[in-house]
Amino acid sequence: MQSIKEKEKKAFDVLKGEFHYKNPLAAPRLVKVAVSSGTGKTSQKDKKRNDFIADRLAKITGQKPAPRGAKKAIAAFKTREGDTIGFVVTLRGKRMYGFLDKMINVALPRTRDFRGLSPKAVDEVGNMTIGMKEHSVFPETGDEELKNVFGLAVTVVTTAKNKKEAKAFFEHLGFPFKKQ
Repeated sequence: MQSIKEKEKKAFDVLKGEFHYKNPLAAPRLVKVAVSSGTGKTSQKDKKRNDFIADRLAKITGQKPAPRGAKKAIAAFKTREGDTIGFVVTLRGKRMYGFLDKMINVALPRTRDFRGLSPKAVDEVGNMTIGMKEHSVFPETGDEELKNVFGLAVTVVTTAKNKKEAKAFFEHLGFPFKKQ
């Protein structure tokens, strides 16, 4: 089975006929993967939840997450400026390829009622954002604590110029899209 990195190197050969690339650098490439999670309103009452989410994100991605603070105070949400309201991890290089391999081949098939990714997940600039309702689909998390399940968003950033080019690139990499 080919890894994502090997498939990315062959993208020029596969896509040059359809998109008329003259140079291998014109073909789309992966830039980074951003994995983010909001802590929710329970994090103000339970500070251990923030630590739990940070720990699980670190186990899933292999990199320590950066906390994100509230940009301004909102009384209705009982948040103050600077309160931690989420975490984000930006992956590049080996960790990015390893995470994508794990997500495509292990985590997505383990997702409950998974029938494929929506083609609408690819935006007009050539990036894709996938929402996952449960972090427990990743093998590192361990299923011992199912009461503390949280969702996360995975954004895959590419150098693709438009939606059609990005969708063809993602299909070549092995992302499972829904059949239409």
